[in-house]
Amino acid sequence: MDMEQYDFEEEQLRLEREMDRGVRPGRRPYKKKRNFYKGMVSGIAGTLVVVMAVTLVFRGISLPGNRRGNAQDMAAEPGSAGATKDSLFEEDVVQKMGEIADLIDQYYYEGIDQDAMVEGMYGGMVSGLGDPYSNYFTAEEYASFNESTTGVYYGIGVVLTQSADTKAVTVLHVYPGTPAEEAGVKDGDMIAKIDETEVNGQELTELVSLIKGEEGTKVCLQLAREGEGGYIETYVERRQIAVPTVQYQMLEGEVGFVQVTEFSESTSEQFDQALEELQGQGMKSVIVDLRDNPGGVLQAVCTMLDKILPEGLIVYTEDKFGNRSDYKSDAACMEIPMAVLVNENSASASEIFAGAIKDYEYGTLIGTKTFGKGIVQTIIPLTDGSAVKVTMAKYFTPKGNYIHGVGIEPDIELEYEYQEKDDDSYNPLHDNQVLKALEVLQGKGK
Repeated sequence: MDMEQYDFEEEQLRLEREMDRGVRPGRRPYKKKRNFYKGMVSGIAGTLVVVMAVTLVFRGISLPGNRRGNAQDMAAEPGSAGATKDSLFEEDVVQKMGEIADLIDQYYYEGIDQDAMVEGMYGGMVSGLGDPYSNYFTAEEYASFNESTTGVYYGIGVVLTQSADTKAVTVLHVYPGTPAEEAGVKDGDMIAKIDETEVNGQELTELVSLIKGEEGTKVCLQLAREGEGGYIETYVERRQIAVPTVQYQMLEGEVGFVQVTEFSESTSEQFDQALEELQGQGMKSVIVDLRDNPGGVLQAVCTMLDKILPEGLIVYTEDKFGNRSDYKSDAACMEIPMAVLVNENSASASEIFAGAIKDYEYGTLIGTKTFGKGIVQTIIPLTDGSAVKVTMAKYFTPKGNYIHGVGIEPDIELEYEYQEKDDDSYNPLHDNQVLKALEVLQGKGK
C-alpha cells in the first residue's frame, strides 16, 4: 500500500500540540511535562461509544459516505492486520449492540444526534486500541490536521495556550509580521471573547476553529491585558500564515545556533535556509536545539539528516510482520563540529535526529534524556475526507537501538538552568546548556 508515513508524538491538532509543548519561539520553554497519554482515557470511553453507535448501523440507520476501511473491509482482507476472524464483530457482540441501542432508544432523555453517534463509532473503534498515537479524524479535523504538517494555514498568526484548571486561553506567542502583530495583539494577552463566543469553558480546539477562517475575513478578539483597565477589542484579518519552525542566529566564536521547534513539511527547507545563511556569515560549528520538540513528519527529519550525515543508514522501521524500510543518506555531508540539545520533551522525529547523530558520533548530545517514542504512525485518508492515523511500525536507530519507552541518554547530562531570571526575552548566552555546547565546540576547534 502506497501510504505517506508520519511520525507524530501526539494526536492533537497543531495549536493543541503547541499548547502542550509550551514553547515560545525564540525563548526557552516553560518547564512543564506534556501529557502524552490523553488518548488512553478517551480510548476507554470511546469503546463504549463503539458499542452504542455501531448498533445504529445494524438497526438500519444509513451511514454518511461509502467509507473505505469500514468493519467489513477490515475483516475481509486475508493476511491483513485485522483479519484474525471471519468478522470483526462476533454474533453475540452484534446482539448486545442491538440490546444497548434499544435501551438508548427507549430511555435516553433527549433526542439522539445520529451523525455524532456514527462519528463517535469510528473514533471509538480507533481509541479502543488504547494507543495514544492512533486516532480517527473527521473530515474537518483531518483538514485542520493537514495544516499542521504543511506548516501553512489561514489564520492570524498566534500560538495559544489553555489552563487545564480554569480553561483560560492566553496568547503564548505572536508571530512577527502576521495580522495579529499588526492588529496589536501581544504575548500574554488573555482572550475573553472571539466574535460573539465567550471563551470561558470552551475547549481550545473549538476556539481555534473560530479564529481560523477564509482568507480576507476578519475575526473580532476581546482581550484582557495586564496593566490595562477593561477589555481591548481588536479586529484581525485572516491571512495565509506560514508557521516558522526554525529560528537561528550566530553566536560568539562563529557558532551557529539553530532552534527547531517541530518537524513539518516545510521544516527541512527552513533548516537549509538557516544553514545557508549561517554559513554565509562564516559559521564554523553549529548547535541544533531540539529541546521541547515533539516531533513531526518522518520525511522532514530524514531529509535534514541526509544533508548532515555521511553515506549510510539514518533510521529503519519494522512492522509486526517483519517488513523493514530503510531510510538512508548519500555521501554528501556537512563536515563541521555539532552539538545537539535535547531534553525529556524531545520526542519522536527529534529522537530520530538525536539517535542518528549519536550513533554516527557526528556530534555531542547535551541536556537530559529524551522522551522515548520509537514508533511510527501512518495517515490513511478515507474516501469521504476523514482519515485514520494508526501506529504501524517501530523505528530503530542506525545501530539498531529501539528507544520506545527508554529514550536516548545525552553524552553530557546537564539539567537546564537559565542564569538571568529577570530577562524579558530569551538570550542563549544565559542558557547553561548552550554555554556547555559552546565550550564543547570551542574545544573541538582547537
